[in-house]
Amino acid sequence: MSSTRNAPTHFCLLFDCDGTLVDSEILLAEVMGAILPEFGLPFSSQHYMEEFRGVRFYTIVKTLEQRFQALAEGEFSMLEAGMRTRMEARMRAELVAIAGIPDALEQLRSYPKAVVSNGPERKIRCALESTDLGHHFQSRLFSAYTLNVWKPDPELYRKAAAAMGFAPHHCIVIDDAAVGVEAGLAAGMHVIHLNHFPTEERTPEGAVNIHHASELPAVIQRLSTAVTA
Repeated sequence: MSSTRNAPTHFCLLFDCDGTLVDSEILLAEVMGAILPEFGLPFSSQHYMEEFRGVRFYTIVKTLEQRFQALAEGEFSMLEAGMRTRMEARMRAELVAIAGIPDALEQLRSYPKAVVSNGPERKIRCALESTDLGHHFQSRLFSAYTLNVWKPDPELYRKAAAAMGFAPHHCIVIDDAAVGVEAGLAAGMHVIHLNHFPTEERTPEGAVNIHHASELPAVIQRLSTAVTA
């Protein structure tokens, strides 16, 4: 029997990246709002924030193609490459951590933790480097592009949990976007919804709703203690 059976560290914390650890959503919204119309797909930063937060870029583009017009052959690759280049430049120049996250991660330093994101690994690394959060996670980064499965499919969180050596019910997901909250719940994990828009977004039943990252240590302690009690 493990000596950590009744200890909080027997729980693994699985953090989303964009909008949860780093304040990148508005940057991404602005980049997409600029580049998608250049390829004939009407889009604005408001569209991203209201409908597509956390959604795979490919899915966003395919949705827009169905609504408006199809891209020409080869244009998607050009579009994605341009978006990634612009986004990385914005991140390195402007990106900051979500308010309260640096202190929360420091308080949670005894917990095993990983980043589980719908973004490419290069983008995750850029985000963590730009905000000096990388030392909390080291190489424990799980990208949908690497594992070939995207939220809201729960398999992304399940694969991350397995790689970390934890059963789903011993994992706590922290995610700000609906697709991530749904994925964590479907994976059979405890889920904390970092809800930045409480008047506009509903936290699904089964998830814990918080409005600021400073609430994380107390909520995580309560969840882990309740399960191991």
